[in-house]
Amino acid sequence: MTRSTLLAAAVLAALSAPALAQDADADQVVATVNGQEITLGQMIVMKQSIQDPAMAEMPDQALWDVMLDQLIRQTAVAESAEDTAGVRAQLELQRRNTLASAAVSQIAQAEPTEEELQASYDRLFADAGSVTEYNAAHILVDSQEKAAELKAEVDGGADFGTVAEANSTGPSGPNKGDLGWFAADQMVPPFAEAVAALEPGQVSDPVETEFGWHVIKLNETRLREAPPLAEVRDQISQMVLREKVEAQIQSLVTAADVKKTEGLDPAQLNATDLLEAE
Repeated sequence: MTRSTLLAAAVLAALSAPALAQDADADQVVATVNGQEITLGQMIVMKQSIQDPAMAEMPDQALWDVMLDQLIRQTAVAESAEDTAGVRAQLELQRRNTLASAAVSQIAQAEPTEEELQASYDRLFADAGSVTEYNAAHILVDSQEKAAELKAEVDGGADFGTVAEANSTGPSGPNKGDLGWFAADQMVPPFAEAVAALEPGQVSDPVETEFGWHVIKLNETRLREAPPLAEVRDQISQMVLREKVEAQIQSLVTAADVKKTEGLDPAQLNATDLLEAE
C-alpha cells in the first residue's frame, strides 16, 4: 500500500468517526425527534440512573444504541400526551426538586475545616467527664413482697446474679440481671435516683417503676470519657455538613420573598378532577 493510499484511508477513517469530538459538551445534540433535541447530557444522566446490572455492563456502543433508542421512543410518545394541569404540575415539581437537590449537593461538597470539626467536637463533648455512668444489675419482679423477699436472700449471702437469673422477669434476667454501663438519663427517674444513691457493692431496697419492682445492685461508677476526635471524625464531619446545609437552606428561605395566598380551602387538595383541565 502506497503512502498516498494510507493517507487517504486515514482521512476516510477520520471522516467516518463519530461526530462527538473532544470538544463535545452536555448540550451536544445526538438526535432530534420532530425538532426536539436529545442531548449528550441527557444520555449521561440516563446512564447514571441505570439500575439493571446487565445494562450497566454492556459495551459503550451497545449501551449508547439502547439508550438513544429509548429516548427517541420516549420523545415521540411524549408528544402525544395531553398537556394537562396535572402534567404541568408534575413537571414543575420535578424541575424544582432536581434544582434543589443540585443546590444542596453543591453546598455539601465543601469539606469541613479543622476549625469547624474541632468546634463541633468541643460542643458535642463539652459535658464529657462530668457525667457519671453506672454499672449495675437488677432483679425485676411484679410485687413489692417478692422484691423484699429476694432482697432478704441477697442480704443473707445469696449470690445476686444467681438470684436474678432464677427470679427476674426482665430481659436481663438470663444474664444474671446485668445492665452494663448506662447514664442516669437512660433510665426512668425512680430507677436512676435509686442507683445514684447507692455505693459500689450496695444493694437497694425494693424500687417501684412503671415496669414493676426492682432490687438493684451497683457494681461500680465512672466518669464518661470523650472519645478521641480521630475516632468520631467521620460522624462529626457529617454533622457539620448537615448543619451547614440546613443553615444555608434557612438563609435562602429567610431571604426569599414569600407571599402566601390566604383564604383557600384546604379541602381543595382532594379535587383531583382539577388536574384533568388543559
